[in-house]
Amino acid sequence: MTKQDRAVRTRLALIRSAAEQFEDRGYVRAGLAQISAGAGVSSGALHFHFANKAAVAEAVEHAAADALRETAERGRDGDGHTLQRLVDVTHRVARLLCADVVVRAGLRLNAEAGAGRARDLRREWRECVHGLLAEAERRGELAAGVTPQHTCAVVLAATTGIEVLAREDQGWLARPSLTDLWQLLLPCVAAPGLVGVLDPAGSGPEGGESAGSGPERGESAGSGAAEGRSEGSGAAEGGPAGSGPAGSGSAGSGAPADPGLRAEACRVGLALR
Repeated sequence: MTKQDRAVRTRLALIRSAAEQFEDRGYVRAGLAQISAGAGVSSGALHFHFANKAAVAEAVEHAAADALRETAERGRDGDGHTLQRLVDVTHRVARLLCADVVVRAGLRLNAEAGAGRARDLRREWRECVHGLLAEAERRGELAAGVTPQHTCAVVLAATTGIEVLAREDQGWLARPSLTDLWQLLLPCVAAPGLVGVLDPAGSGPEGGESAGSGPERGESAGSGAAEGRSEGSGAAEGGPAGSGPAGSGSAGSGAPADPGLRAEACRVGLALR
């Protein structure tokens, strides 16, 4: 394993550990010591990758944003009825939230940060839903008198409510919850000829579409423990923490040799140079 591979693995482990701490304890109570311990690395390794807790939170939020955008983009593209694609993307987002602590924590961090954020994930979700409904209207898939604006507001309220309720009980993210929602909504919003064609349970597979934003499955989050100590020294991996933009992910020269690791790093927005 190259030095760059080790640095990427350590950063991914730190992002996942931070997400777990933010989800369990909240941003204020989460500590850098617990984050580094959860990743199995030294505090020096954490500070090599992140200048402070705010930078770690930014990395978690960035990783969540990338995963959510990727899922939403798959919903915007494709064949078949547009309303079915809207149903399907809500199920995919729910599976992503259920499976990936980084996405859950990032979405919560983004929502609790308030106005003025560089990225607004709820606004992006609203644009995705409205875009699909506008397309459905153009294709004649909406019932008479149904508008994308009003329908979008209902879908947003319902899906946001499910996400908030799921913070205490992940059963809200299970397939039956969204199926019940769409069983109620589709007869109200879909053109009469489509109601019997659309599947409120989603037309795709129930799982396996969202791999998560943390370390690769089957890999210990603490796999960077040994290399973390050397990263904490700073010079060996390209300089001390803070020598570049916080959370930039530039831990060394050259891309990771492991193709799977590179793909995983790209999923969380890690800059590979």
